[in-house]
Amino acid sequence: MKTPQEYILMLFNAIRCIPHLILFVLHKNKPIIKADMARSLENMGLNFNVYFGLLYLLSFCREFRNLFYYRTRPYSFFLNYICRSESTLFIQTKTIGGGLKIIHGFATAIGAVSIGENCTVYQQVTIGGTDDGAPTIGDNVQIFAGAVVFGKITIGNNVTIGANATVFTNVPDNSSVLPGTSKIFQWNKP
Repeated sequence: MKTPQEYILMLFNAIRCIPHLILFVLHKNKPIIKADMARSLENMGLNFNVYFGLLYLLSFCREFRNLFYYRTRPYSFFLNYICRSESTLFIQTKTIGGGLKIIHGFATAIGAVSIGENCTVYQQVTIGGTDDGAPTIGDNVQIFAGAVVFGKITIGNNVTIGANATVFTNVPDNSSVLPGTSKIFQWNKP
């Protein structure tokens, strides 16, 4: 934590987030939520224990709240009235592996068939389907700001999709999609 104001805000949030903490302790998705928390806290350079980390993320990261509510649905429906989520971040994916990190989730729609583990999604990303179906995204995929991924396609493991790239074809493992050209460049992972 950086300022005394953050400590005071967390104290107030501790009271309103008691139902969140109880749901976290009792929920079957606790290990997956822990993986999400670990990646988000690592990104911020913070090293908190599980409960303090959850309280911090619920207090200061609306996009994490969306992910928490997604993981704990349908029980979390009423929690959104206590702690508001990001209203322009939509998660409509059947299966998402642990360790999803959403950075600046403003104006983001995530609607894939499935997303693998340890993926990162930035702001203003659209992942969605067409009449044919929706994308399937592998593990360790990074999708940068403004990218659009759509259609019944497969994004392989260890893929980076550049900012403002448009992807509507399959992307093999260990590849990058550059913006502007939306051309796929495959590379070998050491």
